[in-house]
Amino acid sequence: MTLQVQQLGHVVLKVRDRETAERFYCDVLGLPVVARLETPPMTFFTLGNHHDFAIVEVGDGPPPSADSPGLFHVAFRIGDSTADLRDAKESLDRAGAPILGIADHTVAHSIYTSDPDGNSIELYADVSDIWRTDPHAVATMRPLQL
Repeated sequence: MTLQVQQLGHVVLKVRDRETAERFYCDVLGLPVVARLETPPMTFFTLGNHHDFAIVEVGDGPPPSADSPGLFHVAFRIGDSTADLRDAKESLDRAGAPILGIADHTVAHSIYTSDPDGNSIELYADVSDIWRTDPHAVATMRPLQL
């Protein structure tokens, strides 16, 4: 019998400083903290599950090169409309978070930013369910003006 994954449970990102990263994920992205662990230093966030996302402090170290294997980005759904994405951009601008790109993926509109450690974050709004009849639609990307 072949293993069958049912759903993605959670993602854990390595960060240099837990407090700095926690402020970004709480204060900028609005993720609620559900628990903290002291050894290793971790913070767990919930979006409705017992935990959906976590950070673990690893201390100082060299940043990975852009072309090294590893996580490309983590995506968080922030709404169902381009207006929701505009509001998210305004929040990022107020917080001084970098805007690395804005894209129309046909099924979603996205803003790309990064956390204080340079981990790439996608914030997106689902804007179409065309992927249900045309699965290839998820593999599109065009510039988007907000």
